[in-house]
Amino acid sequence: MKETKASKGKKATIPRQPMPAQDSDVRRRNFDEVPLGYTPETARAEAARCLQCRKPACVEGCPVGVDIPAFIHLIKEGDFTGAIRNIWGKNALPAVCGRVCPQEIQCEGVCILAKKGDPVAIGHLERFAADYERLNGSGELPPRAEPTGKKVAVVGSGPSGLTVAGDLVQKGHDVTVLEAFHKPGGVLVYGIPEFRLPKEIVAQEINFLERQGARVECNQVVGRTVSIEELFAEGYQAVYLGVGAGLPRFLNIPGENLIGILSANEYLTRANLMKAYLFPKVDTPIPRGKHVVVLGAGNVAMDSARTAMRLGAESVKIVYRRSREEMPARAEEIHHAEEEGIEFFLLTNPTKYIGDEKGRLTGMECLRMELGEPDDSGRRRPVPVDSSEFAMDCDLAIVAVGSGANPLLTQSTPDLELNKWEYIEADPETGKTSMRGVWAGGDIVTGAATVILAMGAGRKAADSMHKYLTWGW
Repeated sequence: MKETKASKGKKATIPRQPMPAQDSDVRRRNFDEVPLGYTPETARAEAARCLQCRKPACVEGCPVGVDIPAFIHLIKEGDFTGAIRNIWGKNALPAVCGRVCPQEIQCEGVCILAKKGDPVAIGHLERFAADYERLNGSGELPPRAEPTGKKVAVVGSGPSGLTVAGDLVQKGHDVTVLEAFHKPGGVLVYGIPEFRLPKEIVAQEINFLERQGARVECNQVVGRTVSIEELFAEGYQAVYLGVGAGLPRFLNIPGENLIGILSANEYLTRANLMKAYLFPKVDTPIPRGKHVVVLGAGNVAMDSARTAMRLGAESVKIVYRRSREEMPARAEEIHHAEEEGIEFFLLTNPTKYIGDEKGRLTGMECLRMELGEPDDSGRRRPVPVDSSEFAMDCDLAIVAVGSGANPLLTQSTPDLELNKWEYIEADPETGKTSMRGVWAGGDIVTGAATVILAMGAGRKAADSMHKYLTWGW
């Protein structure tokens, strides 16, 4: 039935359905997931808000091109099975994306309802469809093309690698995913905490790919245990590199070698992949501080700060040299951090770590900053305020100021062309690298970015790889 202007106007008056969540005073000391998910009734009510636009901007705002109005309409009609199958056509990891994608600046950010109010909660609805299928579905798999006999190696099991694997296995190719760690998932398991993305969810998404026919081999450090050339010699006809950007960065300020200073990469890997938050049940220690500072203001910084609070810190401070408007973290993550008692020291720049006679961190010297003219990133450059030095007590500092290209693979593959930042050069539309039969995407190409952008790169690469395997370079 065709919708009238009156019916669309009525939809626009339906309020956005709130996402139920754990109380902040309770969750700040546990690792259970914070948002609790929609009920079927709430999901259908939220889906009814969608205007079903003729030219949906939300689809253009989605890096993997999910047909958002179609799956939302199916939820509205109560066809939850149809909704998830529609999503699977474009997105191999909907339970992940529904939880961690920055919908507010992508699909929801361009929703027409956002012009005068709240956008449709697209992310919450995607999560609902995936969770409903996982808990209540038949387990039926999406259709798979006839086997092609072509072998593909996917190096890295993060979001871009899993997307490539999911797309190519559905197209009939023989896909093997090679993961360096002892568990697959990449940043989804070592970087994102349990309270934001439960590891059971990631494991089930990977199991879904395996049931479709993809193989996952862990403890395979490509570039050390096996080279790209050796993969071709073993019979693989195409290789995708999705090894991420996991090289920690530090501030290079005095005192950085004091005990009690570590990278967010190490801190979150210990807490998440190695489950240090369950110590001593799980024998992986992790530094615990009473007064913790986290340097940086991206999602990794929020994850580190919220993890430190859950590990028993008395106080946790986010220290960031720019203002709130420049903070790169998702608005939802900033909001949750504030609710959980994380303090924000904005326009503040660390200049020196302070230690005691035993070489342990006891504090940090900082400068007040103000914003000047925009820099190359388009953000206003922070400028020191004269005579604004002050000290801040802390016994644990977690550095979350970005990461660099993982060098293990690239250093052992001289034929791969790199840019000045040591990331792999790859065609942004196809993922092709300078090596024949080799594609790359995600953080190892762009630098640290979002899960969904890595998945978008994986989707483009998978399409290009399929054409290559079918018709040649």
